[in-house]
Amino acid sequence: MRYVVIAMFLLIVASLFSALVFIYTDRSGSKRAAKALALRVGLSAGLFLFLMAGYYFGWIKGRL
Repeated sequence: MRYVVIAMFLLIVASLFSALVFIYTDRSGSKRAAKALALRVGLSAGLFLFLMAGYYFGWIKGRL
């Protein structure tokens, strides 16, 4: 369980960093930064729901 949460957090940070890179490198008005930020929001919501479900079903006792 702990490793899933860490992996999801690393994916969220990587998506945020890729959006930053796209903002600075894309000058043609492409939508790659918006897609990366939307992916980050989706991953964050998914992680939140996963943690809530894990607590509800007893997969998380108290601390990860």
